[in-house]
Amino acid sequence: MSTNERDPQEPGLEDRLRRIDEIVAALDSDALGLDQALALFEEGVAHVGRARQILAAAELKVEELVGPAGQERRDMTPPADALAPGDDD
Repeated sequence: MSTNERDPQEPGLEDRLRRIDEIVAALDSDALGLDQALALFEEGVAHVGRARQILAAAELKVEELVGPAGQERRDMTPPADALAPGDDD
């Protein structure tokens, strides 16, 4: 599996952020014992770490396409024989 491919069983960024919110809410509730709180905290730290990796990979991909200073790196000029907008005749 390449670095751009994600295991379909692995939660995506949105799922990880949702789970982090759930963990924070549970930790804020004061209804957990120490062992449960530590287990949830450890899970949350793991989700945050993986979310950072996902975001870093997305940032690299954007920089590959656009460049670090927002300047396009790819030639986005349409071919000379391409129709201009409104020239579909």
